[in-house]
Amino acid sequence: MLTDTDLVHLRRSVELAREALAAGDEPFGSVLVGPDGGVLREERNRTGGGDETRHPELELARWAAREVPATTRPGCTVYTSGEHCPMCAAAHAWVGLGRIVYAVSAAQLTEWRAGWGLAPGPVRVLAIEAVTVGVPVSGPADELAGVMRDLHHQAAVRSSAA
Repeated sequence: MLTDTDLVHLRRSVELAREALAAGDEPFGSVLVGPDGGVLREERNRTGGGDETRHPELELARWAAREVPATTRPGCTVYTSGEHCPMCAAAHAWVGLGRIVYAVSAAQLTEWRAGWGLAPGPVRVLAIEAVTVGVPVSGPADELAGVMRDLHHQAAVRSSAA
């Protein structure tokens, strides 16, 4: 069940995804929220430079490992435009962050990409729960699927033209 607060942070994640797309990156954005509800950090995808590991969820996990006390991390929530990939889910769990809330699932994105004739990525698509142990997960947010589909379609068209 998603709350109004969840949707506020998910909408910001979608805006960060839009910023990533405008900058030439894949449309993903994420927000790290502390236990008190305050935003600790925001990140967007930065894979356009050739480093395919520059996912916002991984960047947030790395930042949290350096900047957020280990005792605080379980009370934090990561809001993200797309469900964590296995790499990002593992980083999230290893760092000890709390809940994950996503706008669209990896399964949705995989279905969209296949429908646009794109090849699957180099990493198996797994739900967060298949990678992590004990991480609370919420999503998808049906009300954000349309805008996320449009952003990913724009990215697909751009990559097909390149």
